[in-house]
Amino acid sequence: DLGIGDRVVAYLPNIPEATIGFLATCALGAVWSSCSPDFGVASVIERFEQITPKAFIAVNGYTYNGKTYDRTAEIQAMLAGMPTIDSMIVVEAEDNPHKTDFPVKTTTWHSILVEPHRPNLVFEAVPFAHPIWVLYSSGTTGTPKAITHSQGGVLLEHLKYLSFHNDVHKGERFFWFSTTGWMMWNFVQASLLVGATIVLYDGSPHYPDLNALWKLTEEAEITHFGTSAPYILACRKAGITPKKQFNVSKLRSISSTGAPLPPEGFQWIYEHVKDHVWFCSMSGGTDVCTAFVGGVPTEPVYEGEIQRRSLGAAVYAFDEWGNAVINEVGEMVLSEPMPSMPIYFWNDPHKTKYLDSYFTHYEGKVWRHGDWLTLTDRNTLLIWGRSDATLNRNGVRIGTAEIYRALEQIPDIQDSLIVNLEQKDGTHFMPLFIQVKTGVVLNEALKTEISQLLRSMYSPRHVPDAILLTPEVPYTISGKKMEAPVKKILMGLSVEKAANKGAMRNPDALTFFEEFSKRRKQDS
Repeated sequence: DLGIGDRVVAYLPNIPEATIGFLATCALGAVWSSCSPDFGVASVIERFEQITPKAFIAVNGYTYNGKTYDRTAEIQAMLAGMPTIDSMIVVEAEDNPHKTDFPVKTTTWHSILVEPHRPNLVFEAVPFAHPIWVLYSSGTTGTPKAITHSQGGVLLEHLKYLSFHNDVHKGERFFWFSTTGWMMWNFVQASLLVGATIVLYDGSPHYPDLNALWKLTEEAEITHFGTSAPYILACRKAGITPKKQFNVSKLRSISSTGAPLPPEGFQWIYEHVKDHVWFCSMSGGTDVCTAFVGGVPTEPVYEGEIQRRSLGAAVYAFDEWGNAVINEVGEMVLSEPMPSMPIYFWNDPHKTKYLDSYFTHYEGKVWRHGDWLTLTDRNTLLIWGRSDATLNRNGVRIGTAEIYRALEQIPDIQDSLIVNLEQKDGTHFMPLFIQVKTGVVLNEALKTEISQLLRSMYSPRHVPDAILLTPEVPYTISGKKMEAPVKKILMGLSVEKAANKGAMRNPDALTFFEEFSKRRKQDS
């Protein structure tokens, strides 16, 4: 009963059924949207209900870190919160056959497979600007924005990037660790456009240990390996050397995104994974479902830097007055359109939210993306982190990535998060929260080591006002540190208003910051 423009939503892990469901949706001219099953019920509903879906594809269980999770009750709750759904396909998890009565017409994926095939596949023709899928902003500070991309726009953009910037060829095997709730899952589907084979991985990249993805690289003979900067840095911290344990001879490129990668990450790749490999650091966003800046196979790789701006991406670094700057940190902007810019936000008929999100900072002249960027005089680029999480120390802007890069050199530190708080009296308070490795104590010696390192690598302004122990650093499900929500909590905003726990990987991590904020208020 599905037709052109109907919305199909999916609650699936990174499994073949997700890719097949997406392709079938496209063939119908319908609109796809997906979340991974680690999302909480409320987070799924506040995303999907915006687009009034008609059909639902859901897994009734999944496995992660060696543990099995039943999702039957969650599916029931989601259906109750999305009354426009009138049919559902259940993907049965292993050892969890479908037995539940749901309030909508329901069939199983398996039963569809054993039905007689239709004689001919029909692919509905749609306009260039017809929506292909709806992605969502992180939702850590409010209702996620329903970002809608076009069939023609993403086809052009992804075919360009996979062909010219990732250099992916027919018959090669393309892998990127992702979940169906991150834009990189959508990006991975584009490898089919160039005749490559998608390599899927469903589960934790840390299970049973950090060698899991490198073992997969050998077993699946992966040609192009994609991951996140935090994963590379975690491998480096763990001291693993994949090239000694696994055959990575088929590996031609390694790509990284999701966060700035410091030079030490580049060094680890070439020293411990493969010395003759093309390493591509790239940066983009859910907003355009691609990379603004990334790899170029004919240009040299400089550690800590991204090779070039993407073809057709008019990327510049602007100062606060709207002037383009070279070799200086500035706001990342685009001065011309790109094919995969959103055609609109769903339920934003006058594009008010759209314009407020990208075009208000420089009075509508350019798209402001919200990252700090340096464009060098040799046309390479450095991303310094989100500009809304910038540390402003006496008028000097400091990117959080600088702090994290320095702390990567201290083996006793597991993770860290830093914010800068503007106080009522005009002063600033910049606390650094440290998560130490098991068995390590945050004592005065370690605090002194941290302060001296930041001072020597950068400047006295980089030294925090306080160094505090936290049991855990909060992250979004897509792996981004939640600096802005933590800052809001420490400024007195409630956790409920500062962050959406359903969009988090570890929501309990916010409890520490909530309690710290209360103690700080009592002491003031």
